[in-house]
Amino acid sequence: METVIRGTRHLLRFAVLEARCCAFAVALVGGIALSGLLPELPLARYDLLLLYGAGLTLLSWRLGWDSGRDLAVIAGCHAIGLLFELVKVRLGSWSYPEEALTKVGGVPLYGGFMYAAVGSYVCRAWHLMDLRLTGYRPRLMAVLAGAVYVNFFSHHWLPDARWALAGLILLATAGTWVRFRVGARDHRMPLALSFVLIGFFLWVAENAATYLGAWSYPHQLDGWEPVPVTKFAAWALLITVTFVLAAAATGTARRPGGTPGDGAVP
Repeated sequence: METVIRGTRHLLRFAVLEARCCAFAVALVGGIALSGLLPELPLARYDLLLLYGAGLTLLSWRLGWDSGRDLAVIAGCHAIGLLFELVKVRLGSWSYPEEALTKVGGVPLYGGFMYAAVGSYVCRAWHLMDLRLTGYRPRLMAVLAGAVYVNFFSHHWLPDARWALAGLILLATAGTWVRFRVGARDHRMPLALSFVLIGFFLWVAENAATYLGAWSYPHQLDGWEPVPVTKFAAWALLITVTFVLAAAATGTARRPGGTPGDGAVP
């Protein structure tokens, strides 16, 4: 019984850490939800959400949720996300049906905050759980993450290489472990598994966001329907882009114990 109680407490401690990591994302989705419930808004909804997202980013920095280096990663995710949105909306993959002054090419500028929220989650997890990597191959992962990003555009004209890239990522991360700390205890999991788990929860979040009207897929324009499960795999691949950015910005390579050497990233 004592073991069960101890395990439950440890699981709750982990859940609290995860909730803290998701603070920016939860606040962003909460703002989207609230904006959809209010009967009257002083600005177009997308314009108001842009101001809200910018204010939330500033607040997270002032509160110490994100460091200056984290903000650079988050800004990078925002820019990469906006480019992604501009291309995908133009190709008809999804749309933002509401009017706004801050729409460019059919994409409201607030749309980049969806990707910024993912960047914030990864950065906060790195700090709050003391993430360390062993066996990580930064150059190879950077190349593969870049290929994943490009493939999300090029598959509209060229053969889709996502499954081939998924296989290459599995090979590139073979023997790569993520070590993290919950309380006084260290844990570890394969890096590839962390991509799958994050991808799943992003798919769940995407269902919530589309339900709240953050954006709409073509099959949702006449009424909300769940996001296809295939998007789960897409997110599991796309998270590699955010992860590579965060890993590059985190600092010098260290061993799990804290001394330079084996290519782990703190």
